[in-house]
Amino acid sequence: MRIITICLTFLVFFQISAQKTYLHCGQIIDTENGTVLKEKTIIVNGNLIQSIENGYVNPNNSKDRTVDLKSKTVMPGLIDMHVHIESETNPKKYLEAYTLNEADVAFNSVKLARVTLVNGFTTVRDLGGSGVNVALRNAINAGKVDGPRIYTAEKALATTGGHADPTNGASRRLSGNPGPKEGVVNGVDDAKKAVRQRYKNGADVIKITATGGVLSVAKSGQNPQFTLEEIKAICETAKDYGFHVAAHAHGDEGMQRAIKGGVKTIEHGTLMSDDTMELMKQYDTYLVPTISAGKFVTEKAKIPNYYPDLVVPKALEIGPKIQETFARAYKKGVGIAFGTDAGVFYHGDNGKEFRYMVEAGMPAIEAIQSATTTNAMILKMENQLGQLKKGYYADIIAVDEDPRQDITTMERVTFVMKNGTIYKQTN
Repeated sequence: MRIITICLTFLVFFQISAQKTYLHCGQIIDTENGTVLKEKTIIVNGNLIQSIENGYVNPNNSKDRTVDLKSKTVMPGLIDMHVHIESETNPKKYLEAYTLNEADVAFNSVKLARVTLVNGFTTVRDLGGSGVNVALRNAINAGKVDGPRIYTAEKALATTGGHADPTNGASRRLSGNPGPKEGVVNGVDDAKKAVRQRYKNGADVIKITATGGVLSVAKSGQNPQFTLEEIKAICETAKDYGFHVAAHAHGDEGMQRAIKGGVKTIEHGTLMSDDTMELMKQYDTYLVPTISAGKFVTEKAKIPNYYPDLVVPKALEIGPKIQETFARAYKKGVGIAFGTDAGVFYHGDNGKEFRYMVEAGMPAIEAIQSATTTNAMILKMENQLGQLKKGYYADIIAVDEDPRQDITTMERVTFVMKNGTIYKQTN
């Protein structure tokens, strides 16, 4: 009993004496209400926001620290709902599937994770890799490496020969016959088993490739690749395991099947019809636009040998259309969730997506809300992420300019705190 009393006394003393951080903020973006608040002090205790006070409050304890952000615009850490944090585009990317070992992928991913974090993205949803993303998430959570909070799909689900079949482009000698264990689905039973395998492997979310894709070594970039019954089986099984489902989709028919089947987000949505937009509103499905990826692949497809020959015409057809589709969907009232497809372009450039969204007609505040409150809600973290509020995680970033006047300031984040730890601070 005496030992317990001593331990409790020590814990109380530690909590009282632990260093707090006082952030003096020139202006704060209130993401809940879409407004801007002037001259506030955010008090951070441990990994949580203890309170937000009016004016510039100074600490009473000499052990506490003060951070001067009086000339900055401060907001919650950003959430990118579509990244591939294990890898990054380069002309040898397709060859690397055969030359890199899992350990190589893991070491490369550590650098990419830190780049993502210091550019203001304190949380990401990784929509498919080799499975290293699970280990990376765990290492970040354990404090072994620096990076964003990761919600990972582990290996994306595909049909045989479909976008995300890991053996596309391989010789018959190497391709074999991948199945649910490898994330390849053919039929309802496979669909259920593949979801359960992702649960076993440590995934947080399920991703399917509902249509063909641009960068896969396969002919079509838009044909439907799952039956409605398969998608329903995936979504129903995912619900049993606490997952939501994200669907890569460029073609309209595949999108409609995905929406009716129960997915929560449509990724890209390039060839979306007005009817599909109405369907998304009816089913409360969100569009993750990834405009940045569309622009990047269009540019790189013009460089000889950057992509395989089979990929080039798809990139030139699909890439330029994503921003225009986003503009139509936003004006139609479709829910928008911020996501970029980083990895298809360079990690750390995620902030460019804000510029492209504003160019297409979305107000800056709404674009920021899509990367904070909206995404937190989809992740079922709306009471912990996406806002600067008492009791929320101390994920806090700052930029030098007011993004309402210059949205490109989101590409130049100058202060990053995640879980109460400062990872970047520039004057």
